[in-house]
Amino acid sequence: MTDKQGNGRGEAEKGSSALFPCLRMAPVRGYWAGMTTLPRSTVRTMQFIHGVALGSSQGWDGGQFCSILTRHGLVGCGIYDVKTAERFGQAVAIVRGTPQQPLVEPEDLLEARIVELTPQASALGVTTGMTGREAVERMLSGAGRPS
Repeated sequence: MTDKQGNGRGEAEKGSSALFPCLRMAPVRGYWAGMTTLPRSTVRTMQFIHGVALGSSQGWDGGQFCSILTRHGLVGCGIYDVKTAERFGQAVAIVRGTPQQPLVEPEDLLEARIVELTPQASALGVTTGMTGREAVERMLSGAGRPS
């Protein structure tokens, strides 16, 4: 899942400028180069062993958040509230960034560790301490969910 420069960006993002030139950007850790207009939002497909998910990132003056959405739930940064997700029956797993390593792009979630999750995510086999990538794979496989 890396581009020619090894940036770990999805195939869909490389070709997105032809269809949606306003969505094209060059992500740089902690900042977005190539786009100066705020707010901004990107969505791209991400390929995993057990299927395809949607990665998204949003940014505004003073903040950002990102997530990876699967058919059965999502892995996201700390902006998501696990208690609310649980109340609505949603499978959500959270990773947290730091000021030194902010979570800006969905790819940033892949190697970060799960620190909080809903019981619904747990029912899919997600556990605290696993990587975001492992959690996405569990959600994509749908283990523990009725067909």
